[in-house]
Amino acid sequence: MYSIILMYSGVGAMAGVLAGLLGIGGGLVIVPMLVFCFTWQGIPDQFIMHLALGTSMGSIIFTAVSSFWAHHKRGAVYWIVVRRIVLGIFMGTFLGSCFAVRMPTHILKGFFVIFLYFVAIQMLVNRTPKPSRQLPGKLGMFGVGNVIGAVSSLVGIGGGSLSVPFMIWSNITVHNAIGTSAAIGFPIALAGTLGYIYNGLKVSNLPAYTLGYIYIPALAGIICLSVLTAPLGVRLAHSLPVQKLKRVFSVLLLIVGTRMLMSIF
Repeated sequence: MYSIILMYSGVGAMAGVLAGLLGIGGGLVIVPMLVFCFTWQGIPDQFIMHLALGTSMGSIIFTAVSSFWAHHKRGAVYWIVVRRIVLGIFMGTFLGSCFAVRMPTHILKGFFVIFLYFVAIQMLVNRTPKPSRQLPGKLGMFGVGNVIGAVSSLVGIGGGSLSVPFMIWSNITVHNAIGTSAAIGFPIALAGTLGYIYNGLKVSNLPAYTLGYIYIPALAGIICLSVLTAPLGVRLAHSLPVQKLKRVFSVLLLIVGTRMLMSIF
């Protein structure tokens, strides 16, 4: 058991840095790594993707708090944006998780691979928004929150892969978009975790040490280091050329996505 927790601590260390650095919550790294780890452990295939998504959501609760607090201390969180989007986030994320648990593992894997490719291409293109573009009104933010929350629950992420580009598209600066996205990641993770626990409690024959679709040893290992390394990612985000780092990360996503696509077939 100690070796398993150590393995998941390594996952958490990487996820924490990426959460602070890019405002992505770490889920884009956590989910595929959990899929590989669960496969290596011999967990039944029909549960692997659901457990990966649920456990990823659970870990992001802690990563997001550590990340957004570090960004908040630097004045990089627009709390008015968080308040306007949070209701849509809660609704979309919980409903999305209820839908995800009813999908077969290979369908969820396929959806996740498509999303990885989408995010990678989005990072590589890096389009510049029109100067006149602004955030939508209350109703528009509620709709955007629902979409970000629903997609996030289906792929087990903190929403930064959607919310950061959306805010940059609305002419919020990169650093403020990353900081605000980290804060948005907390309600996404909380609603998603509750959804995966609630729906998983109804399922029989899940592996030992699970709470619904949350695998406790993996969650514990990830939390151990992710909350410590997230502030390191924040410091890097405010000192390194983020756009260049995003290009490197996009290549990593393409590689991970291709490997997961090959595992489906």
